[in-house]
Amino acid sequence: MHVEMLDDRSRPSEWSISAHSHRELNHIFFIAEGGGVMRVEEHDIRFSAPSFLVIPSAVVHGFQWQTESSGSVVTLANSYLAELSRRDSDVEVLFRLPTSLLLTIAEASFVQARLVELTREFGWAAIGHRTAVDAALLPIIVLALRTARSRRTEGKHELGHYAGIVARFRERVDARFRFREDISRYAKALGVSNTTLRAACSRIAGIPPAQILDERTLLEARRALLYSEFSVAEVAYSLGFGDAAYFSRFFSRRVGMPPKIFRENKK
Repeated sequence: MHVEMLDDRSRPSEWSISAHSHRELNHIFFIAEGGGVMRVEEHDIRFSAPSFLVIPSAVVHGFQWQTESSGSVVTLANSYLAELSRRDSDVEVLFRLPTSLLLTIAEASFVQARLVELTREFGWAAIGHRTAVDAALLPIIVLALRTARSRRTEGKHELGHYAGIVARFRERVDARFRFREDISRYAKALGVSNTTLRAACSRIAGIPPAQILDERTLLEARRALLYSEFSVAEVAYSLGFGDAAYFSRFFSRRVGMPPKIFRENKK
């Protein structure tokens, strides 16, 4: 893991960081002052201080900061997160999706104190250094996790049950969207009816399960078109489409333009 000041990372690039991704690295940004816009794939997430920004590995992201924003960036390798998740599986939940989490003034003060400790430990090699790093970092992760969880749950049993179904559905979609399976197969694998899966996605995500599946496919399609040299046909086959023409129609209906035009317009 690593920690650095936001100023060190963003000032040299004049407070603008172009889209990029890290295959093995996850970030927690602590925004103490200022704010800006985080570009995640094709979406903009606006944020202001005090807040956390959580960015999982492999997610394409960029920033346009307000000038003179301040804070810190904690970077965690996938191997380190895997070690933490073996001890507490809740940790993995925090890094499933990129998100912005607004903090209270008291929470921000708490985080700032932990970051001072963390930065100090990185500046020397005293005995117990690695344990001290963990001791400073883990309260930050716990606060971020609990802040995210409080937003995602509303304290009702039905919503909690539905949220669990949708979380498991999204996990399965991430693992199997390239197989182009029917929603009924997803429902069967999750042990619920089609009706229950539709109700859960409607209540929790606000969209039907088929749209969640399509959006995941389109996300990967956009990534491949923008950040790879694959032809449109190769992108189609990599996503489980047996017919490149059908993929082009699928993409055009949902994005509003053919994949070839999308790629050309984004260059």
